Amino acid sequence: MGRDVIIACDFPSRDDCMKFLDKFEEEKPFVKIGMELFYGAGPDIVREIKERGHKIFLDLKLHDIPNTVMKAMSVLSNLGVDMCNLHAAGTVPMMEAAIKGLTREDGSRPILLAVTQLTSTSQEVMTRDLLINDNIADVVCHYAKNAKVAGLDGVVCSPLEAGLVKEACGKEFFTVTPGVRFADGDIGDQVRVTTPEKAKEIGSDYIVVGRPITAAADPVAAYRRCVAEFVG
Repeated sequence: MGRDVIIACDFPSRDDCMKFLDKFEEEKPFVKIGMELFYGAGPDIVREIKERGHKIFLDLKLHDIPNTVMKAMSVLSNLGVDMCNLHAAGTVPMMEAAIKGLTREDGSRPILLAVTQLTSTSQEVMTRDLLINDNIADVVCHYAKNAKVAGLDGVVCSPLEAGLVKEACGKEFFTVTPGVRFADGDIGDQVRVTTPEKAKEIGSDYIVVGRPITAAADPVAAYRRCVAEFVG
């Protein structure tokens, strides 16, 4: 897979999501299905969007004991998603179990990513609420190294840390970065953000873009602008 823009389809219902996707008559964007849509519409929403020809990043951020995560990943793998994730804070054994569960009988599996620190987490919040006193960039890189040791394909991180992750884990290790906003847009509830063009310069492989596209007056035009700035 090459560099791509993933649209975060954070909608409360199947109908809202499908109305949005119907706007794309020429493109078949890579889409992210998160907790809101998956819990609201169930696994069938994954199958339906796949049948439409879209690649899917299933963003459920699993974090539990290794055996539970392994079994859950086995179920998710059978949905035919292209990418899924878990929390790196679940430890290396949990991530290794996830790989085991995700791998199908033929040896294939979706791309598996580890979430390092959420883009809504600032240094202050991480220190105060999580009692993690190290620099946030160092924490992200440490989690990324653990993910690589466990056999994962990459991490979800802030675009501000994508370059550091590449330096620590190699150019082939994927960086998938939310927290991307247009230069003239609102940052919303994200803290560590950047623009599509800057994310490309820093080294992001995929950017996840939600409201700047889904809430735009012309979502298709916003998507095309994002692709032009990030993919070129």
